[in-house]
Amino acid sequence: MQTSVMLSIKPEYANRIFDGSKRFEFRRRLFANRTIKTIVVYATAPISKVIGEFEIDSILELNLELLWEETKLYSGISKPLFDRYFLGQTRGYALKIQQARKYDFPLLLPAHYNVKRAPQSFVYVYA
Repeated sequence: MQTSVMLSIKPEYANRIFDGSKRFEFRRRLFANRTIKTIVVYATAPISKVIGEFEIDSILELNLELLWEETKLYSGISKPLFDRYFLGQTRGYALKIQQARKYDFPLLLPAHYNVKRAPQSFVYVYA
């Protein structure tokens, strides 16, 4: 059984992942299991469905200045939004995205995953 992580992502950023303009997904905290390779993308309201998945190429953990410098070209967000997201933090994480795949038909919870509601940050899922 393969373990993946489901992340809640706002639709505008989720769509940028699948159109290739966002190649890094930022997180203030990261899941403990660093062997995870697949991220399942739950697009938050108004979509409120699982819309695709991506593979993790690598995970960057850096101070915020270096994290922005390393990711800014394909961050999919502005510097002010990056700063606001990481407010109060000294370090952050960026999941480097590879092989993003948008589903032809979005999936409802819990019909396709044993998850009753959208994750606040993340939840482990099993395929």
